[in-house]
Amino acid sequence: MKRRKFIAQTSKVLGGIAAVSLGGFALFKPKEISGNYTPFFKRLNNTLQQHSRKIPFLLVDLDAVDHNIAAVKKMIPANADFRIVVKSLPSKELVAYTMQKSDTKKLMVFHQPFLSKLSKDADETMDVLMGKPMPVQTAAYYYKTLKTSNGFNPAIQLQWLVDTKQRVLEYIQLAKKEELQLLLNIEIDVGLHRGGFNNLADLAAALQLISENKKHVRFSGFMGYDPHVVKVPSLLLSREKAFENMRTFYNECKELVQTKFPELWHNNLTFNGAGSPTIALHNNNDSPLNDLSAGSFAVKPTDFDIDTLAQFKPASYIATPILKKLKNSTLPSIENMTGLLNLWDTNMENSYFMYGGSWMANYHEPKGIKGNPIFGKSTNQVMVNASNETDLTVGDFIFLRPHQSEFVFPQFENILAFRKHTIEAEWSLFN
Repeated sequence: MKRRKFIAQTSKVLGGIAAVSLGGFALFKPKEISGNYTPFFKRLNNTLQQHSRKIPFLLVDLDAVDHNIAAVKKMIPANADFRIVVKSLPSKELVAYTMQKSDTKKLMVFHQPFLSKLSKDADETMDVLMGKPMPVQTAAYYYKTLKTSNGFNPAIQLQWLVDTKQRVLEYIQLAKKEELQLLLNIEIDVGLHRGGFNNLADLAAALQLISENKKHVRFSGFMGYDPHVVKVPSLLLSREKAFENMRTFYNECKELVQTKFPELWHNNLTFNGAGSPTIALHNNNDSPLNDLSAGSFAVKPTDFDIDTLAQFKPASYIATPILKKLKNSTLPSIENMTGLLNLWDTNMENSYFMYGGSWMANYHEPKGIKGNPIFGKSTNQVMVNASNETDLTVGDFIFLRPHQSEFVFPQFENILAFRKHTIEAEWSLFN
């Protein structure tokens, strides 16, 4: 199977070499933008050369993180709080750093092991909202294994997310069986259509259950996630209309509580939403939210290179050392084609094998580095190519930008947090 795939990839490339373009276009591929490191990454490469070892590293630029936190703080209206999305910053120290810089004690957590680790050290000022509904068995396991050492009290500091009437019933049963008091935040579907209550009749039934079981569960607010507002193509739905639809339904849900279940209403309810893509849209009094969540903005992986985050800076990189440098791109079964490959694509003049690979990431520095289309992917040693204009040698680092943080970060041992090309700390990662 692998042989057939390799032959197919090779045939595709060789076919491209042999084909004559229509309309007078050049037969050969243009040279990619090639060159050496920009000054920033040249200094960073020099710093890593002095490190105690050479393996793939996850880097976080603290100067860029500081810039991004300062930018997001300006987006939070006076009548709302900011909540950090832990899954996007999956490191205890990175979360603590972001909390300190953004002046918040509010977290959104998506994974029970993360919740358990955070609960152990959290104090009485922490406020935790679950970002997705947990199976009731998982919630039960959390309480069974709960260890706290600094005053954290889940009964008043932890909001569980519930998305259906059935899950509300399950959590009520858990609370009764284990003699617990649970805070229940209700997920509502504000247009993403990934679950949650999407009509007032079903929502009213769930609120009625909570009202009838106030000894065991308490209503703590709503959560409505709205990334579709900026991601749905404008030809299908304008951003303005998507936001208006979200706001209308959210306000209808709030009004339902006020008018039909006034005993559940109080001034400390959490009306959560947003996210890095849309947080900038909630910066005025028109938003129904009083609690805005975001996380990826702080490190800005490539999936967040969008217009609503244009003022934010990339702050996370993968750096991996070059293990081998070979002249040309000599490939199995087509060794005699080396000269033709170089003629077709001058970026194949040099091949490098780097430590690791197949990360969800884009090659970033030096410019001109790219994966070999025939050799294919590898998680062990990836072949990358560059022309003679790119001056790299064994031991130099190739820099990549992750597509996202929540899946890519935990693949590494730790984070190297640096500032102005000086490594300040090594931070642990949740995994």
